[in-house]
Amino acid sequence: MNLQQELNKTSGFKNLALLASQVVEGYISGMHKSPFHGFSAEFAEHKIYNPGESTRHIDWKLYAKTDKLYTKRFDEETNLRCHLIVDNSPSMHYPLIKEFSLTSLNKIAYSSLACAAIMNVLKKQRDAVGLSIYSDSYEYYAPEKGSDRHHNMLLDMLGKTCVQQPSGSGTDTYKYLHEIAEKIKRRSLIFLFTDMFQSDTHENELFEALRHLKYNKHDVVLFHTFDSTTELNFDFPNTPSRFVDVETGDHINLYADNIKEDYKKAIQEYFSRLRVRCGQNRIKYMPVDIKKSFDVVLTTFLLERQLFK
Repeated sequence: MNLQQELNKTSGFKNLALLASQVVEGYISGMHKSPFHGFSAEFAEHKIYNPGESTRHIDWKLYAKTDKLYTKRFDEETNLRCHLIVDNSPSMHYPLIKEFSLTSLNKIAYSSLACAAIMNVLKKQRDAVGLSIYSDSYEYYAPEKGSDRHHNMLLDMLGKTCVQQPSGSGTDTYKYLHEIAEKIKRRSLIFLFTDMFQSDTHENELFEALRHLKYNKHDVVLFHTFDSTTELNFDFPNTPSRFVDVETGDHINLYADNIKEDYKKAIQEYFSRLRVRCGQNRIKYMPVDIKKSFDVVLTTFLLERQLFK
């Protein structure tokens, strides 16, 4: 059975919003004491009334309960703008998963659920969120908004992205980052989820595009997604195997143990080089193992949100 037939059988996320809520609730319950002020539904929905403001939006029901004046918050009063970027190239659909769950995710599913979890927090805080998805084309763009309808639309797109047949072959991330950068006009937090499968010849172009994203004082975080078992540690059975590049179709036959140590050395050097180059360009570089929890993503997001001025 070929890849497309397998992907057509994939049921994907039954309820991405519900899973995202579980991720966030699990993360918060695991924190002994939250350092993040304002992380509550009350903060998200209301602000203290200041004398001289219009009384039009005072929540009188809340006043009856608390004897304090609060006004309802609306989308145009958003505190922060956030843009999520997801690499949807074929390599992001590794490993092949027939049914996703919190403990069974590939790179695209992990990235989509991480985005949904970030959106869950943004929604509570009435912040605006936008989304871009690319592969060998700029597949989807939605500007930053904070409405319920907008959030549901983005969740639906993320869920579909996980189960649809990835288009194209190789992906030149830098081309689409330039396009995305041109669309984001107002200062935003930008989170990029990608496995960084790029040609070495285009590494300079990639970092030029990342610098472009920082234009207008955007804050940029690169979440480098990977499967630690196979992509980092090259942990495969030591039997004759064919390894196929899902983006180019190139393949090689070998015993895994014959190249394991050289592979691990090369991949560690690559990760180190990415970290250094991101640091040189003032881009936060966060390796994210899809075998682990979402704590790294959510902690990074909350810290960046708190520091974003």
